[in-house]
Amino acid sequence: MTKQTMYAAVAKGPGGPEVLQFQEVPRPAPGRTEIRVRVHAAGVNPADWKTRAEGRGLTFPLVLGWDVAGVVEAVGAGVTWLRVGDEVLGMPKFPVLPGAYAEYVVAPSRQFVRKPKALSFEQAAGLPLAALTAWQGLVETGGLRSGQRVLVHAAAGGVGHLAVQIAKSFGAYVIGTASAPKHEFVRSLGADEVIDYRTDDFVEVLRDQPVDVVFDPIAGDTGLRSLQVLKDGGSFVSILSVAPEAALEAERRGIKAEFTLVEPDRLGLTAITDLVEQGKLRVELDSVFPLADAADAHRRGETNQATGKIVLRIL
Repeated sequence: MTKQTMYAAVAKGPGGPEVLQFQEVPRPAPGRTEIRVRVHAAGVNPADWKTRAEGRGLTFPLVLGWDVAGVVEAVGAGVTWLRVGDEVLGMPKFPVLPGAYAEYVVAPSRQFVRKPKALSFEQAAGLPLAALTAWQGLVETGGLRSGQRVLVHAAAGGVGHLAVQIAKSFGAYVIGTASAPKHEFVRSLGADEVIDYRTDDFVEVLRDQPVDVVFDPIAGDTGLRSLQVLKDGGSFVSILSVAPEAALEAERRGIKAEFTLVEPDRLGLTAITDLVEQGKLRVELDSVFPLADAADAHRRGETNQATGKIVLRIL
């Protein structure tokens, strides 16, 4: 008889990392067009700890996490393109929670793609949400093209380090902002220039060499100041809301200023995994924690000092 339970990191209520508790919960069963994935690793993202801390509109207890990498363990009726035993990765259901901090996840089959053999499960778990955020922001919203000058803020972070590589894969000239100890890492990703945001004002550095596209995972004052280094008619893409004053300034100068919220996207994930298989995109792991230590993974994330991705190892 199949076991009807599984282990998960459960948020007992909104609050600090300590609300995450390792416990046994019911194991989900796949419905029509769904698969059940035996999760080997789950990515940890800022959306996770913000959801845990704020809990707006959510009913607790709940299981956090969107990034999934694992093996198909069961398929529901109507699923034809995946089979039991296939290795997959995905960011299913976003912004609805699929509950990736668990031994099993059930979600629509076409919100997954096959895992590239070159990636470990931990690396694969760090890819979907961050890479789709960068891809949808730069390529689909920002209209990225070869030869453009692109500024990527927080270029050593989970989203930023993937954005740098995606921009380079399109033939862009890439400038990243990062603290000095991370400059060598950002250059290793392909960045042509790196600006130390702690000691140098990127506006002054780039004043005489404006850029075509800004990709901003930070927002706030950084977003408004970024408009000063954008060419008229350029693109400003933020993964957080664009400030009203920034939107007004962008409109005045013919700049496309957009807030983009990542969506499940099989086509985008396929393009991303193609870049991995071509050797043009790699996932840097900052740290890997066991599922039972999910609270410590959140504490690490909330320092805002991670280089690359934080991941939970589940199997």
